[in-house]
Amino acid sequence: MLNQKLQQKLLQKLSPQQIQMIKLLEVPTMQIEQRIKKELEDNPALEEGSEEEIISNEDTGEEEFGEDDVNNDDEFTLDDYMDDDDIPDYRLQSNNYSRDDEKKAEIPFSAGSTFHENLESQLSLRDLDEKQKILGEYIIGNIDEDGYLRRELANIVDDLAFLQNISTTEEELEEVLRVIQDLEPAGTGARNLRECLLLQLSRKDHTHPSVALAYTIIDQHFEEFSKRHYDKIMSKTQAGEEELKDAIEEVLRLNPKPGGVYSDPFSKLAQPVIPDFILEHSEDGFDLHLNSRNLPELRLSSSYREMLQDYTRDKTSKKEMKDAILFVKQKIDSAKWFIDAIKQRQNTLLLTMNAILEYQKEYFVEGDETRLKPMILKDVAEMTGLDISTVSRVANSKYIQTHFGIFPLKFFFSEGLQTDSGEEVSTREIKRILQDCVDNEPKRNPLTDERLTEILQEKGYQIARRTVAKYREQLNIPVARLRKEI
Repeated sequence: MLNQKLQQKLLQKLSPQQIQMIKLLEVPTMQIEQRIKKELEDNPALEEGSEEEIISNEDTGEEEFGEDDVNNDDEFTLDDYMDDDDIPDYRLQSNNYSRDDEKKAEIPFSAGSTFHENLESQLSLRDLDEKQKILGEYIIGNIDEDGYLRRELANIVDDLAFLQNISTTEEELEEVLRVIQDLEPAGTGARNLRECLLLQLSRKDHTHPSVALAYTIIDQHFEEFSKRHYDKIMSKTQAGEEELKDAIEEVLRLNPKPGGVYSDPFSKLAQPVIPDFILEHSEDGFDLHLNSRNLPELRLSSSYREMLQDYTRDKTSKKEMKDAILFVKQKIDSAKWFIDAIKQRQNTLLLTMNAILEYQKEYFVEGDETRLKPMILKDVAEMTGLDISTVSRVANSKYIQTHFGIFPLKFFFSEGLQTDSGEEVSTREIKRILQDCVDNEPKRNPLTDERLTEILQEKGYQIARRTVAKYREQLNIPVARLRKEI
């Protein structure tokens, strides 16, 4: 049974400028340069230069385009040209570029071949028939960025049958995979870590005792090796302690992620770090400013202002000029919005960073981590009057250059923990102590999480074992048995 009813909802609708501002807040310095360049290319109403460079009204007699429309004639305004149903595109869009264009603007292009392109190039030089080449290219397409083939050959057989209409067998694929595993870098096309290490060891000189022992350990005693059960390995291989050490050194020289030797030119991780803020410290205090040396000043095009003025003064051809006015006004509005968004971005960045600087002033004097106070997004939001989500966007992917190094803004945020004396300390300090304990632990008998908890409690930090385990994992420190060395 169908029922009709009225429902009233209160919705907050973001304006295009607010949406653009939110996007620009997340963009770091390197990408904002690209973004501004693209906007200058796309919008002829936007120019480089300051407003002061435009000749004043008194000198030219021309009307300056301000917040109100350019026409002072009380008889009509620009809105008279527009019917209610004819809404220009700029009112319906948050920006005047596509998502694909935005991605291109954010990622600088660089020359060079990718990991997969390099494999395909090597494969083309091998003596393979047409079907084997097709199978080889499909296998390479399934190899991940680390260099592993993590899909089962049986699944690839099904894919080729249903998607490519190619009939093959696991045996055929295995034969082609062996060719791929012979390509560079060594270890490529492995289906697990054990196979990856074996592929690399198989290319080494097995007349060397340490290489031969390393191959035997990975081939026959991989589980014991992964669990650091060295006593069992020595018992099963009849190897001495020094021989085992040499063999382990051979394994440690191998690359567990062979695909990582190729840097993807489109990876943001490959981009150099450019600080968004510059902080200088002197006897007079701190001087914080944005790193905007490559950011041009922006202004509205004077020729577009004049064009809009001319169009609006022409009262004889309203209908004919409608499309032209819509286009010019769209470009001018878009330029105004972009200029305002960039200014708001700069102001919001400085407001947020100044609050962080004020909160962590003791730390910024010398860079002593023990001076870092517990600080969360909410603390900065309350100091600035900004929303927590806005502070989060500012802190994301932003860096500051200080007199003791370059740091991501996220570095200064951490939760708090109370000591026995009731003093609140940063969890970063706890992590530093954990790291020091692990760095100085006896390698034959590493400290367990229980022992690390006891050490911290002895120092006055009331902390649970599960919290210690969480911090250890965040520091990428493996469990005690995996840290054991002979």
